Amino acid sequence: MDCSFDFQPVYQHHDLLIELGRVEMAMEHLEGRTEHERQSLRPRLLSRMSRLRDELQHMAV
Repeated sequence: MDCSFDFQPVYQHHDLLIELGRVEMAMEHLEGRTEHERQSLRPRLLSRMSRLRDELQHMAV
């Protein structure tokens, strides 16, 4: 009986979900930042969020 199982896809999915949660939390905390920081961070966070969601969508296929 072969008991081997490849957990790599499960871990990768889990890691992406955790990272997405971190980015979402960072977005929620932007209001506590200065205007300059918000203008600098918001596009980077949105880009990161988009890439993470794309990767999750790709894994679901």
